[in-house]
Amino acid sequence: MATPAWNRRHILSLLDFTVSEYETVLQTTASFREVMARPTKKVPALQGQVVTNLFFEPSTRTRSSFELAAKWLSADTINFAPGSSSLSKGETILDTAKTYLAMGTDMMVIRHKESGVPAAIAAEMDRLGVRVGVLNAGDGLHEHPSQALLDLFTLCSHLDPQNPRPELLQGKKIAIVGDILHSRVARSNLWSLTACGAEVHLAGPPTLLPKLFGTMYEEMAAQQPWRSGKVFLHWSLEAALEDADFVMTLRLQKERMTQHLLPSLREYHLRFGITRDRLQRCRPEVQVLHPGPVNRGVELSSDLMDDPNLSLIAQQVTNGVAVRMALLYLMGSSKL
Repeated sequence: MATPAWNRRHILSLLDFTVSEYETVLQTTASFREVMARPTKKVPALQGQVVTNLFFEPSTRTRSSFELAAKWLSADTINFAPGSSSLSKGETILDTAKTYLAMGTDMMVIRHKESGVPAAIAAEMDRLGVRVGVLNAGDGLHEHPSQALLDLFTLCSHLDPQNPRPELLQGKKIAIVGDILHSRVARSNLWSLTACGAEVHLAGPPTLLPKLFGTMYEEMAAQQPWRSGKVFLHWSLEAALEDADFVMTLRLQKERMTQHLLPSLREYHLRFGITRDRLQRCRPEVQVLHPGPVNRGVELSSDLMDDPNLSLIAQQVTNGVAVRMALLYLMGSSKL
């Protein structure tokens, strides 16, 4: 594989990603999807490099896919477990990161419940003058770049399996439904989808979809005139689903809710759960996505989740490995 131009040592946010960067990620991911289809999936792209997965909160899909991605690129991997680490003895997070730096780590994949931790570690690496890349695997209520990028690839490859590219989303209506307030996935998708020209419709109860999301986007769009998409907020589901090309549902993140924001899960499903009947408002070829894990019968009806004609959820999981291979490859190949 030819090494594409890439000018980021760290991937912490999608806020300032350009369309050409999305194009590079999509093209590189498509190449690795082809690699994953081979009987022997391993390539020597990162042979001799060390990738450390620093996950300070639980994860199944993200952690496993990063580990598999690194191994299929022939990198050596180290997996950090906070429960058996020196954090319990009072070691700071930065000192933990510097410990792995001293072991020869080339890239760190970091997930933390607090916003800004990956950025703080990246800043420390830069201060030390070392060429260690940091990839944000989800931080607090901030962002989850790799999830949004795998969503982007899933959408574009569904529209054109042979040549997934950003312009395929120009003018497409994408409804994002659910717990927008606590979702770092929604924030990253907001930046990626609008950069590619999509019309994003956010829908959820007022307690989970504050007006600040609309204000936040307007402020950013004013500073980034190349951002051609639009954002709309809805506190009822019907308008968001009308003629939608794609529907992305989000998990209710009860572990992050500090207040009683919902009367009950049953009432939430009655008002905002995605079912076959509700999809009748969408375009006939509509597809459903979910970042997982899914609360079956709450955000999404169980039969709909398992329907391969309507659900792209399985493809999201598979594409997650390919996207993370692409991101590690691009970071590992960066000249910065």
